Amino acid sequence: LSTDSELRLVEGGDVLLLDVTPLSLGLETMGGLVEKVIPRCSQIPASRAQEFTTFKDGQDGMDIHVLQGERELVVDCRSLARFRLMGIPPGPAGQARVRVTFAIDADGILKVTAEELSAGIAQEVAVKPTHGLTDQEVESMLLASLENAEADVMARFLASARVEAQRVIDPLVLALERDRDLVDDHERSTIESAMNDLRDAMDAEDHRQIEDLTLLLDKISGGFAQRRMERALARGLRNVGIEDLEQELKDAPVGGGEHH
Repeated sequence: LSTDSELRLVEGGDVLLLDVTPLSLGLETMGGLVEKVIPRCSQIPASRAQEFTTFKDGQDGMDIHVLQGERELVVDCRSLARFRLMGIPPGPAGQARVRVTFAIDADGILKVTAEELSAGIAQEVAVKPTHGLTDQEVESMLLASLENAEADVMARFLASARVEAQRVIDPLVLALERDRDLVDDHERSTIESAMNDLRDAMDAEDHRQIEDLTLLLDKISGGFAQRRMERALARGLRNVGIEDLEQELKDAPVGGGEHH
């Protein structure tokens, strides 16, 4: 409101006051990070959805932690609610698609719904984000986000780099065990040495070093990954008739498509 708008309000003018969210609303993601779904000052009622996926192979559940605040890390934000979505079809990491919808109604009630899209299972929770929160506390949270903006961004970079590194290491460790015959002693030693260097970097605070060593590990293990892919393809085609294969090739789309 400005002086001019206050005068127009007194005179019965056209000033329109809109309800908005005082603080951002979001979810906890891997590494203790906050993914903002509805940013602060969004006009209500409001509704936004975002898709997430699994982090580990065979994962059949997902914890949904609803948060409020402007900081980048979960520990620095206000916890609103938690629930668990069960019944996700187990599969490779990154295969499941879970749509999380945030909807705030005109009364300021937030409903968070998580739905696994292939199975159609869903869970939801409803909370009032402003419950128990004073104007002074809102102001304090906003000031803290400004004062710690640079440190928060660096903390996010570090946490993200660690999550990505772990995403590369975990399946590689399993692959070296399952397909040990596809790698000789020298190559195994080189890969394991690169993994150990990456683990050491993850214990430090330099996100750039973690990112560089993650890329290096990907490159070093590339030949092994290619051989595993060729073996999996050969196994998949073993029981496929030539007629079926020809039909699949005929039905395959021509040109590039969108991949998720």
